[in-house]
Amino acid sequence: MQDKATSSQTERAPSGSELRKRPPPSVLATDPVDEVEAEREQQVRMHEAVRRTRLSVSQVCLLILTILSVFYTLRIAAGIVLPMVMAVVTNLMLVSPVRLVTHWFRLPKAIVALLLILTIFGVFAAIGMAVSVPAAGWLASLPQDLAAAQVKLSILRGPMQLIETTNYRVQSLLSVAAGDHAPQAVAPITAGLAPIGSSLLLGTRAFMGQLFTFFIMLFFLLAQGDSLLRRFVEIMPTFNDKRRAVQIASRIERNISIYLATITMMNVLVGVANFIQCWLVGVPNPLLWGVAAFALNYIPIIGPFTGIVLYFFVGLLAFPSVMHAFAAPTIYLCIHLLEGETITPMLLARRFTLNPVLVMASLMFWDWMWGITGAFLSVPMLAVLKIVCDHVDSLTPIGHIIGGPGRLHLSPDHRHPTWPAHDHDL
Repeated sequence: MQDKATSSQTERAPSGSELRKRPPPSVLATDPVDEVEAEREQQVRMHEAVRRTRLSVSQVCLLILTILSVFYTLRIAAGIVLPMVMAVVTNLMLVSPVRLVTHWFRLPKAIVALLLILTIFGVFAAIGMAVSVPAAGWLASLPQDLAAAQVKLSILRGPMQLIETTNYRVQSLLSVAAGDHAPQAVAPITAGLAPIGSSLLLGTRAFMGQLFTFFIMLFFLLAQGDSLLRRFVEIMPTFNDKRRAVQIASRIERNISIYLATITMMNVLVGVANFIQCWLVGVPNPLLWGVAAFALNYIPIIGPFTGIVLYFFVGLLAFPSVMHAFAAPTIYLCIHLLEGETITPMLLARRFTLNPVLVMASLMFWDWMWGITGAFLSVPMLAVLKIVCDHVDSLTPIGHIIGGPGRLHLSPDHRHPTWPAHDHDL
């Protein structure tokens, strides 16, 4: 009897109908048990979707052409689409504070949204005014500082000439092998500085137009976004479709808001830490470089790497020796490793369940598509795509591919997951 009772209490793998009744896993898994449970459920739903879905060659070709046309439209219409997407992502982070303030003070949501937007604009305007004066002075003295930097980097003149000579010889060999005429001489690498001040003014009109579109769209999303979602849910034909739409919206809002709020808090701390280290090391205008570190840290991998190079360049212009110039970027690297590899993953989750390969591919793709803003939006958009795919049965395999490496191993028949024997194995 005891054995029967024990066997009746043994966990069993959930069926497909039971899995469809459960909400799909969150992108930000915080509990190891929940993470393994979500992985088990996703495995079963994925294989059910693969067995049901059969696409012909014509359907695959049509799907590829549709995706390419969508990406082409996004690239052509970036001037209007990009600020809208940025407003939607920002709304996901600010909608919860707007609801709390509206509930606490019984104020109209439109007034709260307007006050919040004005506060954000005022903070960024104050930071911009604070760093504009040192930035203008740094740009004005940049041509004279470059001449001194060339003297400090004279030790690299020999290797650079060797690289030029090697490049010329390789081109000569390739031209001879291709049967071309004698190659033209390679123009020597000369140091020159474009008028940076004037180039920064290019595109100001387009930027201001996009900024205006962003704030207008953000205001209406904060003020009337809930009513828009309610109308969208009302047109769903069945109750299951309505519930799925609400689940998708709530999980997107919760997960993306947690991600953006966490990285914003950490980026502020990174900016403050770099401001302090620049002040201690003796880098001129430490506030400017602290703000730069704060902004660059929003872009995964590429942003911190750009900041390290920028700090070395600034140190090269500010300090008399090359070794002294390495102090600020070295400390910057240590701060980034501490934040990016230890603190932020612990705050977000034990593991951010997105595939690192696809995160990097998404970063490079959207950086090519929309520039720096696209690189900032790459991770939130990838997380949104995973959430949507996890809630749509036919797209579950795509969500499984986007997800991070799981620890669940399936049995050979690929239908029943292998369950851990003990709790400490989770």
